[in-house]
Amino acid sequence: MTSQELRAFVIDFFNNKMPFNQLLGFTVSHLHSEHVEITLVWDDKLMGNPVHKILHGGVTAAILDTVGSLAALIYGINGLTDENAVKAFYQQLPDGGTLDMRVDYLRPGKGDEFVATAQVIRRGNKIAVCRMDLHNHNQLHIATGTGTYVI
Repeated sequence: MTSQELRAFVIDFFNNKMPFNQLLGFTVSHLHSEHVEITLVWDDKLMGNPVHKILHGGVTAAILDTVGSLAALIYGINGLTDENAVKAFYQQLPDGGTLDMRVDYLRPGKGDEFVATAQVIRRGNKIAVCRMDLHNHNQLHIATGTGTYVI
């Protein structure tokens, strides 16, 4: 398996094999070595405040956590230089996860579509720290987060 194949596997896994991501409607929409993007189209089932039609805070936290986790994984994959390193990384994928995450809710989550972005701001051998942001379709900044991930 090459690093490119591993990236494709991870994207497919996030889009098609994680039931929670599918339930919420997350889609990986942009993937670059230093920038990851997930989109979410509004669905009334995701409403936290039906009077004002606002996105549930748990959905906001979930999409930020998901995009941060994906950014950490992709950043790790991009640093792999040989087939043995790719194979070792693949075998350790089940051991990854979120160690810590903070979310700052800046505005009510109103919109027809939301875009969560993440980038790695610090990476060690086993840990990555990511900065995540959520904007609506009008580029209004809804929330920001910082996450620490085992990779």
